[in-house]
Amino acid sequence: MKNKTADILVIDDEKVIIDAVTKICSLENYSVDSAYNVKSAIELISKYYYPIIICDIMMPDGDGFQILDEVQAKSKDSAIIMMTGYSTVENAVNSLYYGAMDFIPKPFTVDELLGSVYRTNKYQQIKKKQISSSNNKTEIFYVDCPAKYYRLGHSSWLCEERDGSVLIGVCDMFLKTIETITELEFLEIEEELAQGICCLTVKSAEDRMHKVLSPVSGRIIEINENLKSNINLIEKDPYFEGWVYRVIPNDLGYEVKHLVPCSSDRPQIRI
Repeated sequence: MKNKTADILVIDDEKVIIDAVTKICSLENYSVDSAYNVKSAIELISKYYYPIIICDIMMPDGDGFQILDEVQAKSKDSAIIMMTGYSTVENAVNSLYYGAMDFIPKPFTVDELLGSVYRTNKYQQIKKKQISSSNNKTEIFYVDCPAKYYRLGHSSWLCEERDGSVLIGVCDMFLKTIETITELEFLEIEEELAQGICCLTVKSAEDRMHKVLSPVSGRIIEINENLKSNINLIEKDPYFEGWVYRVIPNDLGYEVKHLVPCSSDRPQIRI
């Protein structure tokens, strides 16, 4: 009989993936349960609470969206990290729209997995603090994107400019889960971005490398030079002075459907 819920539930039909996740997460002293299909995963989720769930998107008896639905239907606050191959990046982007915290590629590196788990664990801590201090209206744990922006999960944001270009940057929630930032690794002007693929690498004080996923596909035409010379701008003013790139989007009308409108983050006021 199980006495303690594990820190992480990993769901994948490949034993080699489950073994890899278990071994890597044990390096940070996380305990891991596993399920090899959607059916057995749902049974575990029904019985136990897992703060973090790492789930493959495509499995023989279903997909990761069923896991998302199950967690939301049971009103559990588990944070979900999706695993995906390159061919299913669009599905992974959609999973962020429907509530997943993050996704990582398959195959993944040790740094990619531990970085995602670290941020997700910090995210859970922030949400708990926010709930426990809900009566204190003056305490702010993170800042939502401005209402006219769109965001890719809690990773990145975009704002459409009048000239048809877009500015993109990093969500404050993502930055808060990293804590102290020591270095930013930019792409180059004229490089092509792809929605859901890394566009910026953030190094933390613990020497962890965190990849920011691009909210849009397109060509970089400008890099924020002020941010290059003063990386603190990204933490002090992430939505305005701390923007990262100006981009000419490839198909904004299509890709924006995969993004969360930040206006939906605001509480609705009834009159």
